[in-house]
Amino acid sequence: MSMAMETSNLFKLPLIPFPKAIPIGSFSMLGKESTEKVHIPKTKRYIFMRGNGKGRTAIVWSQSSSDNIASATFKVEAPDFIAFGISFKNEAPTGIAYTSQNQSVAAYVAADKVAFYHCAFFSTHNTLFDYKGRHYYESCYIQGSIDFIFGRGRSIFEGCEIFVIDDKRVTIHGSITAQNRESEREISGFIFMRCKVYGIGGVYLGRAKGPYSRAIFAQSYLSKTVLPQGWTNWSYEGSTKNLYHAEYKCHGPGAITEGRAPWARQLTDQQVASFLSVDYIDGKNWLPAWH
Repeated sequence: MSMAMETSNLFKLPLIPFPKAIPIGSFSMLGKESTEKVHIPKTKRYIFMRGNGKGRTAIVWSQSSSDNIASATFKVEAPDFIAFGISFKNEAPTGIAYTSQNQSVAAYVAADKVAFYHCAFFSTHNTLFDYKGRHYYESCYIQGSIDFIFGRGRSIFEGCEIFVIDDKRVTIHGSITAQNRESEREISGFIFMRCKVYGIGGVYLGRAKGPYSRAIFAQSYLSKTVLPQGWTNWSYEGSTKNLYHAEYKCHGPGAITEGRAPWARQLTDQQVASFLSVDYIDGKNWLPAWH
């Protein structure tokens, strides 16, 4: 569904125009669940979507594809987008491991200045395609098994729950993140602050998707579902010297540093400071609220 359409059963209220100088729209989702695909195209800026809570309001679809974008239940490609209190689900059955039947994206985020508050993302493989741009996820729930937060976004995840589903069909363990930063100059990376990682089975915090892959878990609870190695370079054949896989003052049985991957970093206060602020995503210039 394109946001240009206003007759969907999903959106009970039409686009409400604000003053002409600010081309902004607001949609309220009053139904409990809507089975459809939703696409916000590049031309539809300044959209605010509000649900009745991630446990009550959901956009649901079921599709697997060799093309991650094609499988996505929800796609946002317009900047200045905010969602509050909505679940995004891809309920495609888990197919054959390492095949296109496993690509089932719940949300594809490919725009700058996008924020999700109190939302949830459900799938198994490739749940959240955080493709590009500055993004903020606050108090969200994200569930998956393999590479379920991936892309090259410049994103902060604050106070989020990361729930791991074990995929017993494969011998390798899954990874929460597969961040694809490709050069030293590229300002991108996934920053997890005060999050909770738990679930079923074993998982890595992240794997090397690109030569400068960057993911940081800071002041977060890591349950025993996090493997002692912490990080992996599975399927990546390049050097690990430029990987930025790091932790800072995490706690819980999965936060024990003994046995961590040789390239993994334990950051100091000074090293982590620039990442633990919304300034990392220039958030004070565009976010309506932050911690």
